[in-house]
Amino acid sequence: MKSRIIITASIGILFFSSCSLNEDKADAYGNFETTEIIISSEANGKMLSFTVDEGESIKSGQLIGFVDTLGLVLKKEQLESQKKAISIKVSNILAQIDIVEEQKKVLEIEKKRVEKLLADGAATSKQIDDINGQLNVLESQIKSIRTQNASVLNEVDVLDKQIDIVDDQIMRSYIVNPMDGVVLEKFVEQHEMVVMGKALYKISDMKQMTLRAYISGDQLEKVKIGQEVDVMIDKSSDGLKTLKGVVTWIADQSEFTPKIIQTKEERVNLVYAIKVKVENDGSIKIGMPGEVNF
Repeated sequence: MKSRIIITASIGILFFSSCSLNEDKADAYGNFETTEIIISSEANGKMLSFTVDEGESIKSGQLIGFVDTLGLVLKKEQLESQKKAISIKVSNILAQIDIVEEQKKVLEIEKKRVEKLLADGAATSKQIDDINGQLNVLESQIKSIRTQNASVLNEVDVLDKQIDIVDDQIMRSYIVNPMDGVVLEKFVEQHEMVVMGKALYKISDMKQMTLRAYISGDQLEKVKIGQEVDVMIDKSSDGLKTLKGVVTWIADQSEFTPKIIQTKEERVNLVYAIKVKVENDGSIKIGMPGEVNF
C-alpha cells in the first residue's frame, strides 16, 4: 500500500513538472539591441574640454566639451576691422553726395533767378543753358558717387556673410549632446586634436530597448504589428522577470536561424525576424537574451 502511494505521488510530480516545463517554454527567443548613434566633431582643432565618460547618462542639450576657437575668434576680429574700415568709406561717400546735392540746390536757385531776369530781358538764354549744363554735370556726379557707394555696400554685405560663417563655426566648436542617453563608447580624450567628421562618442537611448527575436513560419499568423506580448528576461538563477512589449516589425522574408538563437521548433531552419519594443526599467542590457510569449 505504501509503495502504491509513493508511485502515485511520483507520477503526479512528473505530470506537474512536465506541465511546468511546457508552460515555461517560450514562443520565440532573441537578444536585445538598441539604436546606437555616433556623435562626430563639427570643427577642427584641439579638444580643450571633453567631460564625458563611458556608461554616463547625459541629457539632451548638455554641453560636454569644446574645441579650441582662438583662430576663429581672431578671424572674426579681422573681418570686423575690415567692415569698420569700409563703413568709414561709406560715410565719406555719403558726405560727398551731400556736398554735390548742396551745390545742385544753389544752381537751381540761381537758375530761377536768371529765368526771371530773362523774362524781363535782363539776361540771355546762354546763361540758362550754362546753368542747365552745370546741373547735368552735378547730376552725373551724384549718380557716379551713388554707384560707387552701392559697390562699397556690397563689400559690407560680403563681410557680414563671412562673419556669420565664422560665428557658425564657433558655435559648432561647442559639443552639445543632441539626445538623452547613455554613453556606450568614447573615442577621443581631452587635449587630442580632432577634425571635422571625427567620431567623438557613441550614445544610445536605453529607455526603450528592442528585442530581435525569430519565429517559424507556423507562428506568423499568431503575430501582428502592434500586438502586445510578454517578454521574459533572466531575473536570477532560478527565475524570469516578465515585461510588457509591443511588436513593431515583422520581416518580409525568411532567413536561416542564427546560431545563437533557439526557436520553439528547433528543427525549423528558416525563420522570420521580429522586433519587440520594450520599456527598459534598468534591468535590460544590450545583447542580453530574451524570450517572447504571444
